[in-house]
Amino acid sequence: MSEMAVKTAGLAKSYNRGKESVQALRGVDVEIRKGETLAIVGRSGSGKTTLLNLIAGLDKPTGGKILVDETNLRELSDHDMTAFRLKNIGFIFQFYNLNPTLSALENVEVPMSLAGMPSAERRERAIELLTSVGLQARTSHTPDQMSGGEQQRVAVARALANKPQILLGDEPTGDLDSKSTKALMDLLRSLRKDTGMTMVFVTHDPLVVSRCDRAIALRDGKLVQELSRSDIEKARIGTMENEVLEGVY
Repeated sequence: MSEMAVKTAGLAKSYNRGKESVQALRGVDVEIRKGETLAIVGRSGSGKTTLLNLIAGLDKPTGGKILVDETNLRELSDHDMTAFRLKNIGFIFQFYNLNPTLSALENVEVPMSLAGMPSAERRERAIELLTSVGLQARTSHTPDQMSGGEQQRVAVARALANKPQILLGDEPTGDLDSKSTKALMDLLRSLRKDTGMTMVFVTHDPLVVSRCDRAIALRDGKLVQELSRSDIEKARIGTMENEVLEGVY
C-alpha cells in the first residue's frame, strides 16, 4: 500500500480562451504523504487553484498523471469521478458555499444525502459533526444568522460528512479575521490528529502556512520552491522575510 495520498507526474492543464491556449500548469511533480498537511502558495494566476481542482477531480488534466489514493483520476469516467469525489474528498471553499435557505444541520446533511445515507443516520452524524466543531447550539440556524467564522465551521463539518480521506481548502480562511483564522486552523489540526486525514490548502495567509507540515510554491504553472522549515517557522511568528514573500506571494 502506498504511503502517498497524492502523486502527480508531469501534470499539465491548459484552457482555451478564444483562439488562444493558456497553460495553467506546466509539468508539476508533487507527492503528498497520507496524514500530511500541505500548503500550496503562490501569486494569483500561479496555478494553485488549478492544482487543487485537479486533486479534487473537479477538473481533468490535459497532460501527465495524477494519482489520488492510488486511483488514476485520468482513467475515471465523469460518473465514476463524481462517486470517487463524494466518497474520498472533502472541500472547503473560501466563501463557504452554504445553501442560504437550509439550516446548519441541513447543510451538513447534503453530501450524506447525495451518498444515499439513511435519514436518521445522517441526522445523527450531522449533529455529531456540528458538535465537534463547537456549533451544537447552532444546528437550526441558517447562514445569515451566523458569523463568518461560524459559517466556515459549518462548511468544515459538511466537508467531513462522508469521512473523506483528503480534505482540500481553497483559501479557507480568506474571508476570516486573524482570530477566526487561528481558531479554524487549530480546529483543523485537532481534527487531523483525530482522523489522520490528509489536508491540502491553497492560501495567501502566512498563519495558515505556519500550521502546515510542508509548503510548496507555484509560479507560472510550475513548482518552483519548497519552503524550508525556517520559512514556515518565520510564518508562524510573523517575520517571514520580504524576499520570501515577494518570491512566493
